Amino acid sequence: MIVELVRSGRVTEERVDESVRRLLREKFTLGLFKNPYVDPDRAEETVGAGEFTALGEAAQRRSLTVLTNHGLPPLEGRPNLYVRGISEQVAAAYGNVVADPVDADPAVLRLRTPHEERPGLFESFFHSGSPAFPEDEPKEILRLLDAVPTLVCVNLERPAVLPEIAAKAAALVADYGASDTALLDVAFGQARAQGRLPFELPRSMAAVEASRPYVPDDTEDSVFPYGHGLNL
Repeated sequence: MIVELVRSGRVTEERVDESVRRLLREKFTLGLFKNPYVDPDRAEETVGAGEFTALGEAAQRRSLTVLTNHGLPPLEGRPNLYVRGISEQVAAAYGNVVADPVDADPAVLRLRTPHEERPGLFESFFHSGSPAFPEDEPKEILRLLDAVPTLVCVNLERPAVLPEIAAKAAALVADYGASDTALLDVAFGQARAQGRLPFELPRSMAAVEASRPYVPDDTEDSVFPYGHGLNL
């Protein structure tokens, strides 16, 4: 496309040179041209090193964003846990995992951000479309929330429409790639969640469609505003 724009005269070669110069300047500033090759021995010492892993795990815990908490966390002792979307093996280190929510003290549920499937292999890596859950999915989730006090954790790779879930969950937490262990450490008071929402969570698809596409955080009566988060 750029070649065609230059050939047609809509973009000058000088303008392309200017952009290339800016990009190269950043690469030189970062030192990418000084020694572009990896030292395999040094890489073995540093990649996955315990110190770096510990810092990453601590960042996961801090990044968790508590949106609501109606007295559920911190959990205490070894309660009977019903889990969905969480490794039962991980959960067993915190409580007694049960197969039926009726037998649970609390439940812990992890959800993915709603999206619509896109055609093609490359496009399938990028989630888009409606941020609302499919019509029948919330019914099953809400049945669980009615049956047992539930901590719901939603992975927010993009904004989601979930007002009913927010209203009924005993606690609602947002994550951006945290592990099951990080979530349960926060739920059981072994770590602090300090995250804040990087975008607002709209109340409905109608509010999304009525907002201005070029203005961030522009939906009417959002469920949670930009920057929302409770300390836990």
